Amino acid sequence: MPIQKLNIHEAKTKLSAILAQIEQTGSTVLICRNGTPVAELSPVKKGAGSRLGKHPVMSKIQMNYDPTEDLSEDEWGEIE
Repeated sequence: MPIQKLNIHEAKTKLSAILAQIEQTGSTVLICRNGTPVAELSPVKKGAGSRLGKHPVMSKIQMNYDPTEDLSEDEWGEIE
């Protein structure tokens, strides 16, 4: 399926319809200014590789303290 190219005015005018099309077909739309590509609209990846999902390693990290809590005098002494 070829990538659909739209000028900025058309993309702005029909944004809701364009997003619905991307959701339904999974296609990519190229937004152009004076025929030069400036942006690309594509569907969000789901599952592995998605930037919206939890990272498999980072999601297992646990913090057993409050990072916003002030340091005590003893803890400040250890830093110096």
